[in-house]
Amino acid sequence: MRREFKVEANVGKPQVAYRETIRKAVERVDYTHKKQTGGTGQFAKVQIAIEPIEGGEASYEFVNKVTGGRIPKEYIPSVDAGAQEAMQFGILAGYEMTGVRVILLDGAYHEVDSSELAFKIAGSQAFKEAARKASPVLLEPMMAVEVTTPEDYMGEVIGDINSRRGQIQAMEERAGARVVKGLVPLSEMFGYVGDLRSKTSGRASYSMQFDSYAEVPRNVAEEIIAKAKGE
Repeated sequence: MRREFKVEANVGKPQVAYRETIRKAVERVDYTHKKQTGGTGQFAKVQIAIEPIEGGEASYEFVNKVTGGRIPKEYIPSVDAGAQEAMQFGILAGYEMTGVRVILLDGAYHEVDSSELAFKIAGSQAFKEAARKASPVLLEPMMAVEVTTPEDYMGEVIGDINSRRGQIQAMEERAGARVVKGLVPLSEMFGYVGDLRSKTSGRASYSMQFDSYAEVPRNVAEEIIAKAKGE
C-alpha cells in the first residue's frame, strides 16, 4: 500500500467484533433526569423493563405501554433513541449490545422543563441501569471451519481445533481426503493458516465463514473485559 498508493498504513492484530447481551429480564427500573441551571430546566421520568429476545430473532425491540398521556407521544421516540444509543456501547466492555427488548411502562413530564433531549437522556440512563441488573454477558463470533487433510494428519488437525476452544461438528471423506468440520471462535483463528501448514507439512487446506454468536466462557470474558477497561 505504501509503495503503490503512497499511503501510510497502521498494521496491527485484527480486532474481533464482540457483542454484549443480557440473560435475564428486569421487571422495573425507574429513572428521573432532572437538571436546574437557572431558566428552563430539564425533567424527564421513565419506568422501563428489559428482557432478552429469545432465539436471536431480532437485535432490538422497543415496546411502548404508556397510557393516559403520562408521557406525551412526541417524547416516546426520544426514550427509544436513548435506549438504542446506550446499546451502541455496552456496559461490560463497550461492545454493541444485541438481543434486547425494551418496554416503556410509565413516566412523568413537566409542562415547561421536559424536552426530547431530557427524555433521550432518561431513556439512555434507565437502559444502562437495567442492563447492569440483567446478567449481562459477552458474545463472540463463531466461525464454521472446514479442514481438508490427508488421513495421516487427522489427529493433529482435530487436536489443534480442540486447543482453540473449537467444537468438532462432523467428519467425512471427500475425494480420498478427510474433511473435518467444526465451530471455532474467531479470536482463536488468527495465525491458523501458518499453524495448519506446519502441522500438516503444507498438505491440508481450510475455509471458514461466520456462523453465529456464542457466549464467551467466563474466564476468557474476564480477560477481554479487563483489557477493554485498560486494567
